[in-house]
Amino acid sequence: MKSYIKILAALCVAGLVTAARAEDKIILDGSTTVGPIAKAWAEYYMKKNPGVNITVGESGSGNGAKSIINGTCDIADMSRPMKDEEKAAAKAKGVNATEHVVAWDGLSVVVHPSNPVKNLTIEQLRKIYMGEVANWKDLGGPDAKIVVLSRDTNSGTYETWETKVMNKQKMTDKAEYAGSNGAIRQRVIDTTGAIGYVGLAFTEGVKIVTVEGIEPTPETVLNKTYPIARPLYMYTNGEPDAASHIGKFIGLFSSADGKKIIEETGFIPVK
Repeated sequence: MKSYIKILAALCVAGLVTAARAEDKIILDGSTTVGPIAKAWAEYYMKKNPGVNITVGESGSGNGAKSIINGTCDIADMSRPMKDEEKAAAKAKGVNATEHVVAWDGLSVVVHPSNPVKNLTIEQLRKIYMGEVANWKDLGGPDAKIVVLSRDTNSGTYETWETKVMNKQKMTDKAEYAGSNGAIRQRVIDTTGAIGYVGLAFTEGVKIVTVEGIEPTPETVLNKTYPIARPLYMYTNGEPDAASHIGKFIGLFSSADGKKIIEETGFIPVK
């Protein structure tokens, strides 16, 4: 009997250790747009809590949704809201996909710094991306082919563009697709005729074109006068306990330090 009690006690202790280890590890996956916030928060949080290990993946919003549904991450980073079919898939697996708006972004239209074009309308952008306008001279720019750059179709950034700019119209077959905001930015830097769209945190070295005469700024994004403004999300399985590491991590969006980090990464804190 004594041996049995000792074994049972050992198993209980092992279970508690395992639970503690699980609690001290946070896995995030999803959007490359939300990635800079997630990584900066992770660095900050681990410094404040040395026993906690946080990993951040950037496989795209669609994969972030799959990860939270399949239980392979604790937090899904997404630059778009979950779709109805994703919510249904989560519910079918017993996952309560809970939405947290952690920041705001102005999806920025970017061109090469040498491009003289300063402003484009939503209609002009749609025609460019449909392939109906293929030369910069038709937009007041140089006689040069427009190189159309898009995010990949698994990206929440792509879906924001598809909804707010394309109005679900088919994109030109000549469009080049990239797997991250950083890849779009670099292609624009290297290509004088290129046009692309990226999150606000990825505009260094490129020229931002105003849309409908409006620049993406904290004011125009928050008051939604900028036409391609969007919230940025993190999803959890249920509302996390505010005292847990996941709850404290998510809660950074409303803290002074968390908001400062959001601004430093180039995004806009939630008011």
